[in-house]
Amino acid sequence: MLSVAPMLDWTDCHFRYFVRLISRRVLLYTEMVSCGAILHGNKTQILDFDPAENPLVLQLGGSDPGQLARCAGIAGEWGYQGVNLNVGCPSDRVQNGLFGACLMKSPAKVAECVAGMKTYSQLPVSVKCRIGVDDHDTYEHLYRFVSTVAGAGCDTFIVHARKAWLKGLSPKENRTVPPLRYDLVERLKRELPHLNIIVNGGILDLDQAFRYLRWADGVMIGRAVYHNPYLLAGADGRFYADPHPLPSREQLIEAYLPYVKRRLREGVRLHTMTRHLLGLYHGQPGARHWRRHLSTQACQPGAGVEVLQSWLAAP
Repeated sequence: MLSVAPMLDWTDCHFRYFVRLISRRVLLYTEMVSCGAILHGNKTQILDFDPAENPLVLQLGGSDPGQLARCAGIAGEWGYQGVNLNVGCPSDRVQNGLFGACLMKSPAKVAECVAGMKTYSQLPVSVKCRIGVDDHDTYEHLYRFVSTVAGAGCDTFIVHARKAWLKGLSPKENRTVPPLRYDLVERLKRELPHLNIIVNGGILDLDQAFRYLRWADGVMIGRAVYHNPYLLAGADGRFYADPHPLPSREQLIEAYLPYVKRRLREGVRLHTMTRHLLGLYHGQPGARHWRRHLSTQACQPGAGVEVLQSWLAAP
């Protein structure tokens, strides 16, 4: 019902573990991982995650049905609870690999990829796409794409309510310049009611997210959560009828300490973990002091948990 978007360089295992201290029900996604990295790289380094991160979905980038099928099978073996195919990223690097948003121009190819993934894995398979790409941006293009891919067995689509321009706009501009068209996503759900349609793009808070549930099956929030992770406090009660006690920001830091200590022993640098906490006090008194404290102290050679403990001990 509510999920945190996969964001390259941001939604790594450290961020996901911290988010799970805030919400135990919100669905999490990995950063996009290319099939080549999984099939030819260090699988342990790429795929390992803490069991506390579940429910967790592995997002894949690729366009070869055979490779995607193998990676979907590996995802199941590794303990993920779903696989997602990225058909929305507009970056040049992704385009050069012939995957991401450019695949929206080839719905039959995406359907073939989905069919392969479902053959090799029992995990739920979903697709994350845009409402269009380049001049393939009419509602008819979107409907044809989703209908074609759904015919291969995909019943869940996460739709970023902006089109993507593959040339002329940077990935950052593609997140802000094309106008949001939630109406097209709503129409898609109305005309394909048997599919799970999750809306994504430009959603800033839980109030806005809750409003879209009047017609959508789910809502995905991205950068708003990363820049203000405490935004998710109360999400379990509001979206999942799971009103567990809400931890304070200080209690979250305290709860994060055992994880930090363990990963420090494994050789992970403190800054690698605490960089995701910069927005914890977003909008609160002392937020700037918190950011300065982490930015200056956590980067020091040999920095350890005392950086966080000193913040907790301060009057």
